[in-house]
This record gives sequence, C-alpha cells and structure tokens, in this order.
Amino acid sequence: MTKDQIKSVLESLMFVLGEPVEAKTAAGLLDIPAADAVKCFRELAQEYEDRGSGIRIREMDKAFQFVSCAENDDYITRLCTPIREKRLSQSSLEVLAIIAYKQPVTKTQIDSIRGIRSDRVMESLIKRGLVEELGRSSAVGRPYLYGTTRKFLELFGFESLAELPEIDDADSLVLDDEDFEEPMPDQLTMPV
Repeated sequence: MTKDQIKSVLESLMFVLGEPVEAKTAAGLLDIPAADAVKCFRELAQEYEDRGSGIRIREMDKAFQFVSCAENDDYITRLCTPIREKRLSQSSLEVLAIIAYKQPVTKTQIDSIRGIRSDRVMESLIKRGLVEELGRSSAVGRPYLYGTTRKFLELFGFESLAELPEIDDADSLVLDDEDFEEPMPDQLTMPV
C-alpha cells in the first residue's frame, strides 16, 4: 500500500468516525507499525494546513481528528445559530384548528368550513409534520381523511386532543379578517 493510499484511508477513518482515531487502531486496520500511522497522520495535518484548508487535523495524545479551521469560527457560528423561526400563517392556524376539532376530516369539509380552498395550506402543514393522512373516507370518491400528529401536540403543549379548549361549534372556528388586525403577541413560531 502506498503512502498516498494510507493517507486516503486515514482521512476516511477520521471522517466516518467523527471522533479521534487512535494511531494504534488505524495501524492495526492498515497492518502497519503505529509509528508509521502517526507519521502519516502528521503529514496529512501539515498538508491541510499548508493549503489553507477549512478542515484541519488535530492531534491529541497520538489520536487524530478532523476539526474546522479556527479562523472560520465566526462563519460557522453564523450558519448554525440562531435557528430561523417562521411563523405559522393565520390560514395555517385556522386549518389546524379545524382539523384538530373535527378530525378525522376531509379536505372538502375543511374547504367548506373555511369557504376557501386549502390545498397549499394543507400541503405546508403536512410537510411540517403537523397534519397527516389517517386513511380514506367511505364517502363517494373515498377522499383522504386528515388529522393532527404527535408533533402538533408537542408544539402546542398538549398531551392529548382531550386537552384542546372546549368550543361550542367547530364550524365557528373561521375568524373574520377584522380578528387579525392586531398582531398576536404569543403567535406560534416554529423552526424552519
């Protein structure tokens, strides 16, 4: 096995393991002396540094690990934090309320209650994991039945649907535009 092949294997080991790889472990896998593995790890580390790579190899007591270049910490921090939050729209909250109180419910029933088509809202809620298909209705055309998910319960802080606030008539869930003039201070947000 050539030195370049050995280095290639060492890179793969560090990448896949994600934590320090001991030189003696790598040497055993490659059937080479531990001193040769240490030498190859160190040469690799120098190659990464010489080319100014964003990935570096850190040595810790003859164990080696991939790490990011310290000069890039600000960019990594900006990428990873804070998690952007996106508010659920009023129409999404409206459809969720209808589904929560009327489930299992068909999209046609939801549209009928709202007086407007809910295709895109439903697609968004399904994609976010808040609504799911529960099966098919026995009605003509066998439309899909929808209900809320466990994620919905978690997000809204309910242990079960029995904890939903009581209302007289689920058909009254549709709110007028004037109900939305002032922003809701505790409006639900969720990670994008």
